[in-house]
Amino acid sequence: MASGDRDDQRFVEIIGVPIEAGAGHPGALMGPAALRTAGLVRALRELGHEVRDLGDLTPAPWSEGDAATARLAEITAWSRALADRSYSMMRGGGVPVFLGGDHSLSMGSVTGVARHCREAGKPLFVLWLDAHGDFNTPHTSPSGNMHGMPVALLCGEDGFDDVFPPEQRATVNPAHVHLFGIRSLDPGERRLLRARGVDVVDMRLIDEHGVGVHMRRIIERVRQAGGHLHVSLDVDFLDPAIAPAVGTAVLGGATYREAHLIMEMLHDAGVVGSLDVVELNPFLDERGKSALLLVDLVASLFGRRIIDPAVTQSQIGGQAV
Repeated sequence: MASGDRDDQRFVEIIGVPIEAGAGHPGALMGPAALRTAGLVRALRELGHEVRDLGDLTPAPWSEGDAATARLAEITAWSRALADRSYSMMRGGGVPVFLGGDHSLSMGSVTGVARHCREAGKPLFVLWLDAHGDFNTPHTSPSGNMHGMPVALLCGEDGFDDVFPPEQRATVNPAHVHLFGIRSLDPGERRLLRARGVDVVDMRLIDEHGVGVHMRRIIERVRQAGGHLHVSLDVDFLDPAIAPAVGTAVLGGATYREAHLIMEMLHDAGVVGSLDVVELNPFLDERGKSALLLVDLVASLFGRRIIDPAVTQSQIGGQAV
């Protein structure tokens, strides 16, 4: 395991976003606490990073009404508060890590990142590690749950005009969005994804070519553009056999080694500037199994490895490896 002996240490800011209004099952609001309990802050500090835990975000009060109205008002309040906090964290020069909470939180986290990147003149790319496309709109969603809509909002689709005021609003170019590990799409979002030119790497492509081929292609795109890569990691990207703590489990997800390889490749590329970790529902977990795995994956993204690759490469060619 790596310690703080390399020159890639970074300033990391962590904030919890205990929202579950966008999901269909209660429990995701406990996700930030579970990730902290599983040792996330300690793992990053052991890697030599400077880590500041900002606690949990608190949104402004929202208006009540019928169930649907109140849910939308709550998500809007969280999104606006998080967009401002995300923007300020980006301006501070660190690497923001947003702990969820359901995936609707990415409406706020990525909007703040997008606003900063727009002002900095830096292209923003998004890697969406998920079983689902999350490209539904209020008009196409079968369930109406907003954790299935954040990518559509971020790409400027209709139906979300009231979520952000004009001064906060910042969108992502759909051609810069990479959905990875997809294995469940609704008909309406499938049509929208094709029409908008979003890059979709489903599990069929991963099975055929392996994760390395597609990750190298995405990383190279970001590098060539001099871009900022935001990674949004949903627990259901992983196979439920290794990460059961999610209310929207879909069989056939990423394996332990596939997930770690992705994180290791992203770390080595040095292109990731912000991160979401979402949809962890401790109520559905098995003795902290999913939370501990997520902490390990985040640690891999921030540089944990068995041995320096340069050492291994120098030994290839007849020497011990």
